[in-house]
Amino acid sequence: MTSTVSSVEKRQILQETTFGKPTAEEEGEDLSAYFVETDQWQQLLAGEIDVIYGPKGAGKSALYSLLISKTSDLFDRGIIVVAAENPRGAVAFRDLVADPPADEAEFRNLWKLFFLVLVAHTLRDYGVTSAALRAVIEPLEEARLLPRNLSLRSLLQSAFGYVRRVMRGDPIALETTVNINPVNAMPQGVTGRIRFIEPSSVEESLGWISVERLLELANTALEESKFKVWLVLDRLDVAFAESAELERNALRALFRVYLDMRRYDAIALKIFLRSDIWMNIVRSGFREASHISSQMTISWDKESLMNLVVRRAIHNGALRRFYGVDLVQTLADRNLQVEIFYRIFPRKVSAEPVRTFEWMLQNTCDGSRKNSPRELIHLLSVARQLQLRRLEVGQAPPDRETLFESTSLSRALPEVARVRFERTLCAEYPHLRDRMRQLENEKNQHTPDSLATIWRINMQAATEVAYQLVDVGFFQFAGTHRVPRFLLPPLYQRALKIRR
Repeated sequence: MTSTVSSVEKRQILQETTFGKPTAEEEGEDLSAYFVETDQWQQLLAGEIDVIYGPKGAGKSALYSLLISKTSDLFDRGIIVVAAENPRGAVAFRDLVADPPADEAEFRNLWKLFFLVLVAHTLRDYGVTSAALRAVIEPLEEARLLPRNLSLRSLLQSAFGYVRRVMRGDPIALETTVNINPVNAMPQGVTGRIRFIEPSSVEESLGWISVERLLELANTALEESKFKVWLVLDRLDVAFAESAELERNALRALFRVYLDMRRYDAIALKIFLRSDIWMNIVRSGFREASHISSQMTISWDKESLMNLVVRRAIHNGALRRFYGVDLVQTLADRNLQVEIFYRIFPRKVSAEPVRTFEWMLQNTCDGSRKNSPRELIHLLSVARQLQLRRLEVGQAPPDRETLFESTSLSRALPEVARVRFERTLCAEYPHLRDRMRQLENEKNQHTPDSLATIWRINMQAATEVAYQLVDVGFFQFAGTHRVPRFLLPPLYQRALKIRR
């Protein structure tokens, strides 16, 4: 390759290159091509992991989407994957916000009945037939909980309607219908009724049956048919975002139901949840947390993030041909990945003695000092747009074989910072929005005293708010608890035009 490449050629390569979308929901089928099959993924695929935690943007939904995409492969192993929430579009559980379950107990019963309906609906659709399954299907159909060709949203609404009627004492839901044989005056055609506690012997003789018993029968039907069902849940942060109390009740109930259902060998819950939401549940008191052992937290280090960027870059055929990259060889060799990265990007972005990739990581992490793929991918996508724009208006191309100039990378940061601040922090934590915005044009580090002055509140209140901002990643904690200091990471300094 010659040492100089024309502006037209570089522009054409950039036009044919993409680093993908920041969120898994936008990625579509390309996600599997980018994905790194880590040990964590292999454990999840093997059924060893049930609960997956991760900060926002860490790739939790990517794992969820990939698991859903493996439906046919898992079916060959006797595992039926069922999405218990819509992976895209409207969230089924969001409808509960307007008229939510009254308490955690009502939520537990809703989760169990909803999961039971999903399992029964799935087995019926797959053509499974057995006495155990018929014993599940009949009471559900009688209760009008198992119509055909119904959406998740409709199934959830019908399940909640039934829970509400039974638990709030609606006589229509509580009565048992007994038809009398006119010849011998004996009861016949007893209509079963589903309960959320174990029925007495008399109630059982009249056709009452508990949700627990129906779940046992569903588990038996699965074991007899040599199948397992994985009920997969994601987007729980979106489903209950409008009410912190509703979110706590819903998720505490969900995890209690998860623990209850672990005794069923053929039914498993796979829960994808944001780390900060889980910490909020634990912080308010949740004894059962120590019993959740089949779990993992998604984490990224420098090497895995470099692999992610290079994997996405060389997925593009035009870029791969331009640099003469061997895809398999490069992805198997860490040194080759670093080498191709610095053929695409400049060695340095600023006058600071730090190489470009380290500069990217420093400028896209939040106060927790952890990086996630979302901001890194967003930075690369915005930089590509800016670099293309420079070439389209006749600017000189980057030196030698690089495709990006340091100017494009540095000018991409404000947009990344703005989106992270507005669409994540302000959107997720509206009660802290004003306090964060009041720091615009201020310094990049603070004490309780300086914050109290800016916010016009006393020092104790300012310290409490500052620690909340540490928890959400806006501040980086420094100093000691006796003499605390609160630093703003570069990401949010740019969003708020902070003086360094």
